Amino acid sequence: MNSTAAGSTSNNGWCIDLHHVSKTYRGRIRALDGITMQVAPGEVFGLLGPNGAGKSTLVKIMMTVIRPSRAEGTVLSRPVGHKPTLRRVGYLPEHHRFPSYLTGEQVLSFYGALSGVGRADRKRRAAALLERVGMSKWRDMRIAKYSKGMMQRVGLAQALMNDPELVVLDEPTDGVDPEGRKEIRDLLAQLRSEGRTVFLNSHLLSEVEMVCNRVAILLQGKVVVQGTIEELTRGSRRFEIEYAGPEVNWLGEIVGATSRAAADGARRIIALPGREARDAQPIIDRLRADQVVIHRCQLCVESLEDLFIRSVRDPATGRAHLPGAARGEGAS
Repeated sequence: MNSTAAGSTSNNGWCIDLHHVSKTYRGRIRALDGITMQVAPGEVFGLLGPNGAGKSTLVKIMMTVIRPSRAEGTVLSRPVGHKPTLRRVGYLPEHHRFPSYLTGEQVLSFYGALSGVGRADRKRRAAALLERVGMSKWRDMRIAKYSKGMMQRVGLAQALMNDPELVVLDEPTDGVDPEGRKEIRDLLAQLRSEGRTVFLNSHLLSEVEMVCNRVAILLQGKVVVQGTIEELTRGSRRFEIEYAGPEVNWLGEIVGATSRAAADGARRIIALPGREARDAQPIIDRLRADQVVIHRCQLCVESLEDLFIRSVRDPATGRAHLPGAARGEGAS
């Protein structure tokens, strides 16, 4: 592994600061291709990408589960791959497997012991965390009888047993019902308010959009976009006016304005890219002067799902790119 010098620390202010992270399997399959990514302390950061983009590989490199072909940078101000740092990190893998013969409380105690938590603290923290994730009533039930949603809740609790500064969650809402997903969102917001950093890998874009401060989208082992959702969708901002009737003959006088037919074919939509509501007032006044019926006035911006689809498709063909693991060294 090629990383920063052992024992060095970073004072750049980032909780996670990764550079040139690459992973090639069997000498030809590039799972990661020079990842650069920064996560600020105290934020919820969302890692997105299609299947095979390299998300779980990146998480496993940060958690020292697999060795990178190359990795520079720091996690919690220590070099990537510094195992003692993991005592300050909580981790929920995507496909976790707890011993089925243990109860929920015993699982937390077991993983707390692995993280170096003392016996007295383990008992206290296990009780508090089971209450926090809504699993107190099932603390003495064996894992073998848990549903997938119950397993995820206990998994979240075990990721917090060592009172971590950084919490890394790989698909934490997988198999959880809508009520449970809301509870997990609330928990993530609480962790942020406590000053913890959360690194979230998820396919549920609506969940990510509601809770994350910033996101990065991976495609074919590379970061294609990174930033706040507001920053990444700013170029799509537009003010729309939907009205009944044909296209007005004076629209060409408005710089940047476009018109298109609405879905019902009987209405039209005027779009003003990047405009605010006040910029639309003169157009609204002219439409009213023409005795046009206005049905909708709305500031629109693309959703995280729209941004994601746009980022992972080839702009020339409109088709999705191949996943990262499908690309060999000579592939495009």
